[in-house]
Amino acid sequence: MLELMILGFLTKGPLHGYELRKKMHELYGFARDISDGSLYPAITRLIKAGLVERHVEKGKAAQRHTLELTGEGRKDLQSRLRNASGGDITDLGRFMVILAFLSELPDVAEQHQVLQRRLEFLEAPASFFYEDGRPMRKAEITDTYRQGMITIGRAASRAETAWIKETLATSATPLD
Repeated sequence: MLELMILGFLTKGPLHGYELRKKMHELYGFARDISDGSLYPAITRLIKAGLVERHVEKGKAAQRHTLELTGEGRKDLQSRLRNASGGDITDLGRFMVILAFLSELPDVAEQHQVLQRRLEFLEAPASFFYEDGRPMRKAEITDTYRQGMITIGRAASRAETAWIKETLATSATPLD
């Protein structure tokens, strides 16, 4: 997700490392702290792979590094979005990162394929709690807080499912 966010945010233009980290924290910081110890190695990997370029600006104090997406970086981002599967689809936090940059796929049909995978996941029987491999229903759970988890999860799932179905019914990328 770190690499995808770096590539995604750089599609709008070059950024300084601290600007990039701030944007990443705003998008994903609720789910995972974005430390320098994870961010800068990810940036280095992308630079070594030729997906991002680093430019040094001379300032009055310390040198500032600006990061810029390469053409290969844009292709890589699009591939990551196009091929999102597994945890990128099933984990809500990771899927929100995919969704944040999905408009970078120029083909609406490909965008819709990603949404379709998420919809299939949402429509499959699931629960936070299982008994003998079977998802437990709210009525089977006696703990009020666990029932609350089911209630909240269902409401969020219904809202997301409705939005995805509405979006899939359109022939163009939604403006909202």
